[in-house]
Amino acid sequence: MVDHDGAAQVADITAGYVFDGPTLHLGAALVDGTLHTDAQVRLPLAMMNRHGLIAGATGTGKTVTLQVLAEQLSAQGVPVFLSDIKGDLTGLTAPGTASERLTERTAGVGQDWTPAGFPVEFLTLGGDGDGIPVRATITSFGPLLLSRVMDLNETQESSLHLVFHYADKNGLELYNLADLRAVIGFLTSDEGKDALAELGGLSKATAGVILRELVTLEAQGVDAFFGEPEFDTANLLRTASDGRGIITSLELVTVQQKPRLFSTFLMWLLADLFAELPEVGDLDKPRLVFFLDEAHLLFTGSSKAFRESIQATVRLIRSKGVGIFFVTQTPKDIPGEVLGQLANRVQHALRAFTPDDAKALRATVSTFPKSPYDLEEVLTSAGIGEAVVTVMNERGAPTPVAWTRLRSPESTMGRAPEGTVPPVVASSSLLDRYSTAIDSHSAYEELTGRRASPEARGPVSAGTTAPAPAPVPEERDAEARRIEEDILGVPSPPSRSDRKDRNGRSERPSTADRRRGADNNEMADLALRAAGVIGKELARGLFGTSRRKRRW
Repeated sequence: MVDHDGAAQVADITAGYVFDGPTLHLGAALVDGTLHTDAQVRLPLAMMNRHGLIAGATGTGKTVTLQVLAEQLSAQGVPVFLSDIKGDLTGLTAPGTASERLTERTAGVGQDWTPAGFPVEFLTLGGDGDGIPVRATITSFGPLLLSRVMDLNETQESSLHLVFHYADKNGLELYNLADLRAVIGFLTSDEGKDALAELGGLSKATAGVILRELVTLEAQGVDAFFGEPEFDTANLLRTASDGRGIITSLELVTVQQKPRLFSTFLMWLLADLFAELPEVGDLDKPRLVFFLDEAHLLFTGSSKAFRESIQATVRLIRSKGVGIFFVTQTPKDIPGEVLGQLANRVQHALRAFTPDDAKALRATVSTFPKSPYDLEEVLTSAGIGEAVVTVMNERGAPTPVAWTRLRSPESTMGRAPEGTVPPVVASSSLLDRYSTAIDSHSAYEELTGRRASPEARGPVSAGTTAPAPAPVPEERDAEARRIEEDILGVPSPPSRSDRKDRNGRSERPSTADRRRGADNNEMADLALRAAGVIGKELARGLFGTSRRKRRW
């Protein structure tokens, strides 16, 4: 039985989640420990472009919640993009299997469960996996995002902006890392010193740091993600022949050791969409919903410029008809400026094993609207597949906080059965377009005046040329030193044991000190010289990227 106050709370929740337009069904409310099937918790489809947060400790059901939302969006004709960190979302393509336990749960939350598979497009970064390869050109990626991947400081980032400006001004196409290295090498050589002076200055020390970072990226296999054919983000907006939205799943299992790369790559996709999509205002349903899993990776160690760009993207892309949901462990993983723009909240259980955990729990509770629930207790006692929910209603106000037992996916939870994904990829209309890498004439060929021989390139597909093979790992360090010493004329940094401080003692600088590169005076000089250049680049898009013209 529910007491009077509990009955009033149930009535408030029931009334607070009734909407005029189409909705996504999340589950049924729990009050005083009792599940109330009639108190259905929903999310207005039209409010999905107001963005959201799915948070909770590991193992509490965040991925399954994402799957439930993706299924319903697809069923209502809305394309979805999601990142699959662990490979658990491949099950979207295969119908689920009924069981007694599943039937009992779905009946309890008022769900009319029917097994169903959904149209899924599988992508991988650079083809490192079973999906369609996704690549971006260096020019399109832009200096701000690339600086984020290389962990450059502000001085080095400003210098990289100048390099991009020079390449753009002189028609030097930057498709891959070799092209960017060629431009930097030219600018710091005797042949390019006049161009360097005209550009406004780029120190050899800073260029050396950037070149070393580029070689490091190649050593990690990151160069496979840059090149042609570049992925057209218009492919994310497609629907299937039956009218359902296509779910595009970017497989990231094989690049978990490069978290900064894949999180930044996701922001490139968003930046590209932002630059190309027309303004549409508020629609009855969004054009695309974007789920960013492991969202904390976007912000850890990020520069102020990068965070401000994400904030601006979240704020402005709503009017383009795109919704963004951040998926992470606690709200504190998201900067306050971004968190304040997220209207829809699905908060799974949190753990409070340490004083820091307890502090994070109290901070999370403080971000919810006032509620009859003891949220500290609820958030530490909620079971798997339960969450505290509040969303934005159609009038723009928050709904009552509802402790919710969530619905179950109609597709397979977890990985799809063995052998399911390859046939899906093989039948994709995108495979022929993106499967084979292309090495077009670009800055590298323009500046070196030569192309790699066919023998060096290896076999190619008809009508395409493959990129020249990258140096094998044991050759990369030597190549980095050759770049610094032969091309730049800058000796490689001495080993830590060889460096001495002013008193003659051995100096062991940290990695951060070494990578800081130029001093503060150079930073001030570069900032003044690059201000106009950076402003021009940023005008192209929030992340300073450059894109193709398209028709939508």
